[in-house]
Amino acid sequence: MLSFGYSQAQNKTINPKNEFRAVWIATVANIDWPVKNTDSVAKQKADFIEILETYKKLNYNVVIVQIRSAGDAMYPTNLAPWSKYLTGKQGLAPYPFYDPLDWMITEAHNRGFEFHAWLNPYRASMDLNTSELSRSHDVIKHPEWMIKYDGKYYYNPALPEVQAHLINVVDEVVTKYDVDAIHFDDYFYPYRVPGKAFNDTASYKKYGKGMSLEDWRRDNVNTYLKNTFDAIKKLKPWVQFGISPFGVWRNKSVDPRGSDTQAGQTNYDDLYADPMAWMEGNYIDYLLPQLYWSIEHKTASYAKLLKWWSENTNENTALYIGNGTYKINNDSDKKWFNPNEIPNQIDLTRTYANVNGNAFFSAKWFVNKNKVVTQLLKDNQYQYPALPYVVPNSRQEVKDVPNVMNINNQSDSTLISLSFPTQSKIRYVMVYGVTDKNLINVNDPSQIIDKIAFKETKDSITIKIPKLYLEKHNNCALTFIDYFGNESQATLLKANNKNLKTNEDR
Repeated sequence: MLSFGYSQAQNKTINPKNEFRAVWIATVANIDWPVKNTDSVAKQKADFIEILETYKKLNYNVVIVQIRSAGDAMYPTNLAPWSKYLTGKQGLAPYPFYDPLDWMITEAHNRGFEFHAWLNPYRASMDLNTSELSRSHDVIKHPEWMIKYDGKYYYNPALPEVQAHLINVVDEVVTKYDVDAIHFDDYFYPYRVPGKAFNDTASYKKYGKGMSLEDWRRDNVNTYLKNTFDAIKKLKPWVQFGISPFGVWRNKSVDPRGSDTQAGQTNYDDLYADPMAWMEGNYIDYLLPQLYWSIEHKTASYAKLLKWWSENTNENTALYIGNGTYKINNDSDKKWFNPNEIPNQIDLTRTYANVNGNAFFSAKWFVNKNKVVTQLLKDNQYQYPALPYVVPNSRQEVKDVPNVMNINNQSDSTLISLSFPTQSKIRYVMVYGVTDKNLINVNDPSQIIDKIAFKETKDSITIKIPKLYLEKHNNCALTFIDYFGNESQATLLKANNKNLKTNEDR
């Protein structure tokens, strides 16, 4: 009988088994994808797969894909027109027709990624040229919902009908699509422009409830976020709600609880976004503050802000950090010309027990670019795969354990049929392997061979493992990962036995 090695609950290590490793894939203005809004469907698909393959090789495990950037949609819906960044003209469907969101989710899951659907709720347009907007766009249909500010249209966050509409948008995505999370970025009330006022005076008079203008605006955001969180969890409790706020909550010069920074704008005072309130109200699963500065930046140091967020995030909220890979070899701060800046930021992040990973803006900067940095990550920080963390406050036992029904050795692969899990909703089958007489240790990421998307059938599941894996590894083990990210106990396989059998459960 073969046995498993055990390890205690892991401390922070150079190669953690669980770590959030995400990349933002921006569609607005064709930043990352599609590369051009005139690209054919075939080229769109090839380019998206190239992004996925690039980040899979780097052992990332989450993609944050922008599906709504300015009152539009990268998927078919009656609530918004098709995005012009997809087809060149707002409201025009892709031809030949496909549902990009459904397709992207499937491709991401097939490669072991979580799919976080990124929406920008309040920005309604990128300019004031309404002639290029579809007649089904909310700027045209509901001009009373809009406020003009600094050359763009914004939804008025104060209006109950706007909030209801934006929650319906999220509801539809969560209901129709197999997303792992809904993700909002840093755009709440617009960034302040000197000399320009956001004209919500009429709404403030009607709905202000005696609050100061600033507190009222923050309350509008808080109410909308709480109702969004509740709507998501009512539909699918495993779908996370995450927000990536601007990196500075408040400066210490304004509030003693703030960070030792001199940021020109802050969440609380300029964007009316208060992550502290979201955490206190328990209507956020994760925060991903955008710390797009170098470690030693003079006015907004990555090191100082990382420490501040670590000390000011509560235990019910997962904390990840956003890093600015777009600045590599491309910024007035010369620290970004050091290829070790990002690797050093990851190392520093890992020194904080409650900071559980990083996300990088944006995808195109590691696709055939900055190869010196990507090689450093591949050789060091991201040498082995990792699993994302369990959805906050959702740790539970996965009662189903892989039960091998049948083994079918083929010329190039082995097909393993497993009993259909009846007590848990399963997302992936994990495959682990070791050589020689080493014990299988499912806490060791170097033993991860593959992460296989679970394909639902009624009676059994068949997974396909390349023969190369089984020839290379004397012992293999299988586990299930449920929709919340919990991992089951393992079933051990002895791979060098022609009658491959389950030996024991861990």
